[in-house]
Amino acid sequence: MKIQAGYEISYDCAQPTPMLLMLSVHPSRITDLITPDRLRLDPVIPANSYRDGFGNTSRHLCAGR
Repeated sequence: MKIQAGYEISYDCAQPTPMLLMLSVHPSRITDLITPDRLRLDPVIPANSYRDGFGNTSRHLCAGR
């Protein structure tokens, strides 16, 4: 089965706000994706990726002005 996934989420943070994002397809299903699993941030800010204890891809960032 091929997977098509996508979303658009918008946040407006008045002050620096730490966020933990779990929005990625599980790595075991990457080969089933029709398009690459990418995260685009606007404005561009640093986001650190890591795998949790269950193998999920998580991203940590600090949003805000």
